[in-house]
Amino acid sequence: MKKVIIGLSGGVDSSVAAHILKEQGYNVVGAFMRNWDSALNNDIRGNDTINDDVCPQEVDYADAVLVAKKLGIEIKRIDFIEEYWNTVFSYFINEYKNYRTPNPDILCNKNIKFNAFLKFALNENVDYIAMGHYAKVRHDETKSYLLKAKDQNKDQTYFLCMLSQAQLRKSLFPLGDIDKPQVRKIAHDLDLVTKDKKDSTGICFIGERHFKEFLKNYLPAQPGNIVSIEGDILGRHDGLMYYTIGQRKGLNIGGSSKYENAPWFVVGKNISKNELVVGQGFNNPLLFSTSCICEDLNEITDPLEIGKVYQAKIRYRGEDNPVKVVKKDKKTVVEFVNPIRAVTPGQAIVFYDGDICMGGAFIKEVYYNGEKRQY
Repeated sequence: MKKVIIGLSGGVDSSVAAHILKEQGYNVVGAFMRNWDSALNNDIRGNDTINDDVCPQEVDYADAVLVAKKLGIEIKRIDFIEEYWNTVFSYFINEYKNYRTPNPDILCNKNIKFNAFLKFALNENVDYIAMGHYAKVRHDETKSYLLKAKDQNKDQTYFLCMLSQAQLRKSLFPLGDIDKPQVRKIAHDLDLVTKDKKDSTGICFIGERHFKEFLKNYLPAQPGNIVSIEGDILGRHDGLMYYTIGQRKGLNIGGSSKYENAPWFVVGKNISKNELVVGQGFNNPLLFSTSCICEDLNEITDPLEIGKVYQAKIRYRGEDNPVKVVKKDKKTVVEFVNPIRAVTPGQAIVFYDGDICMGGAFIKEVYYNGEKRQY
């Protein structure tokens, strides 16, 4: 009987994943990862007066304990607070400081769930680690492949694009072949405490918070003008870091006799003037690009072929777009077969060959026909 230790988060997905592993005949152990400590992080910042509400981690831990008891498995509680701060949260803050829009979940998977946790697991002499992600893994004799989940609406391979072959080789994803309604049904059939618990949509391991207020704890806001493409002042922004390319909500731009009554979208950032540039129309030409330069390319199993057409996602649950990798070096150049809307620096571009996730890279610069976008 092979031993598996599963990240038991206190949510319905990992709860059902643990049950499936037991049904498959594994010796299953649960582990609850604690990676955020408000008091400790206040000490690290040197400021204990910051308004930083306590995360609902204790509630999640209590639920994980009840799930483990119901399933008849052992549960461990482990802390990766320092690792999370150094390898995920500091990067997250630095990206916002540089006016990019980061995706902390990707680094959380790479550095915490499949690195720090994997090291812990190996010291426990387990054969595999497992997570409640919606993804598939195929272990061949010498290679392992990451594949899209059966539930395409929930597929989470986008967040796993930075895994190494060594990490994937030791991983299992029990939910790869079932969909979310089935997960809920299994949880109800087992009467798990997590059966109706809503899915988490907050920052990885930090929880759901008022995002602007939370970020103000770490970065001072620098309000400025919202301007049209023509340079007209249309309103005020709270700080360029709070806005992302293609964003519509939260601009609070009033009507103007000079412009049509059409929705406004963020089309750029003039960092030198601290101006948020907006344009009208979902398909505003300034929102489209034809190529990007990326860094930190990660190839999971096989190398990407120069010039081959792959499908790529530029955001979670985004549509697949045909692209070509034309250069691989410290900086990777990706050309889009068709212009793509709202390609955003800081986000990941993830490559697919059919259902196989080939890997990903972080977008740094965006271009339209060779001209750099003001993103």
